[in-house]
Formats: sequence, C-alpha cells, structure tokens
Amino acid sequence: MFWSSKHPRSLALRLSVWYAASSFLLLAAGTGFLYWELVESSNAEDDQYIAEKANTLRKLINGRDFRTLQWEVEGESSVRPAVEVLSRVFSSDGRILVESAGMSEQLPAQIFPRSDRIEYRTSGHRIFRVLSVDVPDYRLQVGVEVTFEKNMLAGYRKRLWTVLVVGLLLSALAGYVIARRGIRPVEEITATVRHIRSSTLNQRVETGGLPSELLLLASTFNETLDSLEDAFARLARFSSDIAHELRTPINNMRSGVEVALSKTRSPAEYREVLESSLEECVRLSRMIDSLLFLARAEHPETQIRRESVDVVNELSAVREFYEAAASDAGVGLDLAASRSLTAALDRTLFQRAVGNLIENSLAHTSAGGHIHLECGRNNGMLRVSVTDDGCGIPPEHLSRVFDRFHRVDAARSHNDGGAGLGLAIVKSVATLHGGEAKIESALGQGTRVTLSFPAVDHMTKS
Repeated sequence: MFWSSKHPRSLALRLSVWYAASSFLLLAAGTGFLYWELVESSNAEDDQYIAEKANTLRKLINGRDFRTLQWEVEGESSVRPAVEVLSRVFSSDGRILVESAGMSEQLPAQIFPRSDRIEYRTSGHRIFRVLSVDVPDYRLQVGVEVTFEKNMLAGYRKRLWTVLVVGLLLSALAGYVIARRGIRPVEEITATVRHIRSSTLNQRVETGGLPSELLLLASTFNETLDSLEDAFARLARFSSDIAHELRTPINNMRSGVEVALSKTRSPAEYREVLESSLEECVRLSRMIDSLLFLARAEHPETQIRRESVDVVNELSAVREFYEAAASDAGVGLDLAASRSLTAALDRTLFQRAVGNLIENSLAHTSAGGHIHLECGRNNGMLRVSVTDDGCGIPPEHLSRVFDRFHRVDAARSHNDGGAGLGLAIVKSVATLHGGEAKIESALGQGTRVTLSFPAVDHMTKS
C-alpha cells in the first residue's frame, strides 16, 4: 500500500494535503455560512411578509370590514406584485368565506399546518411558503410564492459547489507549491549530506538564508561534522603513529634475528640477540596494554572501581616507589600536603596517572633538578599537581601533549623506551573520574601538570 511503512509519505505531500484540507475547510465553512445566512434572511423576509399579511387580514376581520377584506383577499394589493400571494378565510363552521382566485388548485386547505410555517411544492413545481392562523370565529390561511427565490438559491448552490471544487484544486496546487518551496532548504541540506563521505568531511551545510527552524539543525549538523572531521583526522594520525611505533621494534627484532642467522654465532651472541628481542617484546607489550587501556577508557560504558582513598597516603606511597629512581638520576622528589584528604577514586588508576607524571618528569629533568608533588582542595575539586624544573615544553607542543604518540623530543623518547602514551593515559584517568588534566610549561623553566578530581568522598556519602 502507498501509505504503508515500506513507502513513507513525502513531507511535501503531507504538507500539501494538510494545506489543501485546511484551506478547503475554511472556504467551505465561509461559503456555507454565507449561504446559510442568505437562506435564513430570505426565509425571515418571507415569514415577515406572511405574518404582516395575516395580521392585516386579522385587523380587517376584527373591524368587521368584510368589503375591504374581500378586496384584500381577491384583489391582492401586494407590495410584491411580481410574486403571487394567496389568502383564504374560513368561518367557525369551516365554510370558506373568501379566497384568492385559483388558490384551491394551488394550495388545498388540508396542506396547511395548524401552526408554524412550512414550504409546499405544487404539482406544477411552484413553491409556496404557507401559514395558518386562528382568530376568534375565523381561520386564516396565507401562502406566498417563493419559487423564484428557491430557484435562485438552487443556482447559487450550484455555483457554490463549482467554487468549492475549483477552490479545492487551487488549494491543492497552492499547497503543493508552498510545500515544495518550504522544504527546498531541507532538500538542499539533504543534497549536501548525501555527498558527504569520509573523504569529504570538509563539506558543510550552507546556513545562509535558512529559516530559524532549520538553522539550528544545520548548525548542529555542521558541529557534528566538525567533530567527525577532527575524529577522522586524529584516527588517521593515530593509525600512522601506531604503524610507525609497531614497525620500529618489529624491524629491530627482524634485523637482529637476520644478522644472527646470517652465520654461525656463539651462545653468548645468540643470547644477546634474544635479550634484545625480549626488550622489544616488552616494549610492544607495554604499548599494547596502554592502547587497550585508552580504548577502554574512551568507551562510554567503561566503569571504574571507586573506593575511599586517602590521597596523601597514596601520593606518599608513589613517591617512595620512585624515590630510588629519582636518587639515581640525581633529582629531588618531595611531597607537600596541608592535611589528610579523602576522595572516591580508583586506587590503581590514580597511582598509574601520578606515576606516569613522575616518570615523565624524571625523563625530562636533568641531574640536580627537582620534582614537587602537591595536593589540596580548591573550588570543590581535589587537585594533584606534579611540578618539575626540567627542560620545559615548547609552546607549539602544549596543545597536543595529551594526544597519543605525541612526543616533544621523539629521538629521546625512543631512546628511553617511551611511546608517547603516558600523558594520554593520565588525561583518560582524569576524564574517567569526571575530572580533567591541565598542563603549564615554559621552555627551559619546567612543567606543571595538574589533575582535578571531584572532591566529594562518594563512599562516605552513600
């Protein structure tokens, strides 16, 4: 069927139907009301004339002016000479005292009602509006011909139907034209969207001249395209980066194995090749674990295991864990906390985020430098910061340091085994907790990374 779900109705068709239907109903209501007013006015005029005629006869009877009564009935000095008016007067015993000429053939006495007014159609297709009135000792019957008026109204009805049919057709045509013009912006948006592919995400819906109802839709769609274009660009960079990152350790292992197999080696040399391959495998394993964590963190259904955590104790434990590495690097590592702080956090993820920041600072702080851990509450948020006085980050890199595989010093990161995922993991941990990560840095002066978490201890509030 045309109206089934397999054949959805066109918006233009629906608008056209609604417009045509509403226009036709308004036109029909208007013309119908005018026609009804015309009929009522005509009937009221006829009824008034009949009533006046009957009243005149009643006055003549009450005045015993039978000569004038006879002249009034038979001669019919009417104010409407072009319209036949017939009258009849009965005595109390039912005899006809006087009647208009030809009235018995046109309007037999039995067709008159005892009261009220009715219309009567004669055998000659003439139409009369008749009235019967009882007065003391007499009964009056009056009829006025309304054939001309009824024929005029019949012709008027035919013209009205013609007007309604033409009006319906014109309403449908006008509705279709208006609907087509109204949905033209929708069609333009559709045409633009239809041509958008993954390779043409730079296209946008033109918002100039759009009506207000569609402007928000187009603007929202353009914002979605902006997000998709950015996501596709980041995905392309991510794919390129991960291919590069995986290719390097795999090529290292392949080269080492090929060199080892090129000729007979001693057990020590084979062992050296295996140890080198194992290092590359560990590096790959770490990278894959980090990528899996980041992938899970971006999934909207990812849940974290919150528990009531003493933040100061956790930071102290992390500092003690990295204290030996900091000492070996000749870097000072201290913690400053004003008081005990508790928050609902995932303990493991929190330790991992802070640990990544410390490792990053150690990698970029020279001997004699210092790393400072600090925590506190501010504006309803728990803030944990890691500050170093290392080499700092160039301004052009600050906006991308939390991106995957982004490294300020690629050569140095490769040498120390970094894959450019540490800060990306830090940001994901903060986001999972409903917080955020911010970085401040000055080249040659150091870097400060601040993690913000909701400060309410949900475990104690529940």
